[in-house]
Amino acid sequence: AEAVAWTLQHIKSFGGDPTRVFVAGHSAGGYLTLMLAMDTTYLAKHGVDADQVAGYVPLSGQTNTHYTIRKERGLKSEIPIIDTFAPIYHARKMGTPLILVTGDRDKELLARYTENLHMKNILEAVGNEQIPLFELQGVDHGTMEMPGLLLLLELMRK
Repeated sequence: AEAVAWTLQHIKSFGGDPTRVFVAGHSAGGYLTLMLAMDTTYLAKHGVDADQVAGYVPLSGQTNTHYTIRKERGLKSEIPIIDTFAPIYHARKMGTPLILVTGDRDKELLARYTENLHMKNILEAVGNEQIPLFELQGVDHGTMEMPGLLLLLELMRK
């Protein structure tokens, strides 16, 4: 959150445009991307509104509480939990785009596509317009990153 806030607050001095800053990450980075997008307190602590970001693009991000947190609590990593550490727990009407991207549902980790579909449905239920969900055919969690990044670049150019 601090790095994103710093970038938004200082990018002009480097010739950048603060209205064109996107946040993206793969896997655990996708989870962190979703947490920044959904739980607005992280960026607010640094004087930034989460909707100042031009868009959020988690690549195969977990929408439930991350399995590492579940393991740290002594819980089974394959049993989903939705609590304050779950991006979906903080689902809100957003003022900036969110684009969900996963690998092929039959090849992804631990129902990752299904988690993202659930997130999409919840976000639309709380008043967001159509939330895009891209399922990259034929790739798994580890091989979806490069095609996911190419999709991200295409989306950023629009």
